Amino acid sequence: MTHFADMIEGYRRFRNGGWAEQRERWEQLAEGQSPKVMVIACSDSRSEPSQIFDTNPGEIFVVRNVAALVPPFETNPGRHGVSAALEFAVQFLKVEEIVVMGHGLCGGCHAALHRSMEGAEPGRGGFIADWIGVLDEASAEVRAAHPDIDNRDAGRAMEMAAVRVSIANLRTFPCIEEKEKRGSLKLRGAFFAISDGILHVMDDATGEFAPA
Repeated sequence: MTHFADMIEGYRRFRNGGWAEQRERWEQLAEGQSPKVMVIACSDSRSEPSQIFDTNPGEIFVVRNVAALVPPFETNPGRHGVSAALEFAVQFLKVEEIVVMGHGLCGGCHAALHRSMEGAEPGRGGFIADWIGVLDEASAEVRAAHPDIDNRDAGRAMEMAAVRVSIANLRTFPCIEEKEKRGSLKLRGAFFAISDGILHVMDDATGEFAPA
């Protein structure tokens, strides 16, 4: 298992290897960033966007959270971390594409499907329950279509449904809706299957996923 001491050793390898080899690139990045793509991904340690897409530093603007969720646009007081990141990426970095990438064996989607966090207190699952409440409607639809929610088909259906929910919620943001209509911003859905390493891309017209 990797601990912080192991990570420091990794940093030293990076500093003497990757950083030194891309010294010119890092000097450019010190002046600013201009990624064209924003990726919204899950916090799961097995689903690392920069590794999956084999990108270099500065190429993708990444936000990670439980189940790669985007809540709908809201203006009520509170801490809106995902909304703030979206606002920064769209309005200031002017990204041209937003990719929502779900993944297989997602714990947040499993909890949403099985409603295993319902009624939990904050600090004991309650924060998770509130967060994945974004998927309540989609979860009910998956349960209705899959009597046996313990099988992998139901799990994958929930994970892919979560991507669709986040794509739909992205379109509730006025700045995103406006830019998408103008053609200056494209929304994309993706799903990474941990078990076989295959990336699936969502067809925007049908909502169905197919291997990239």
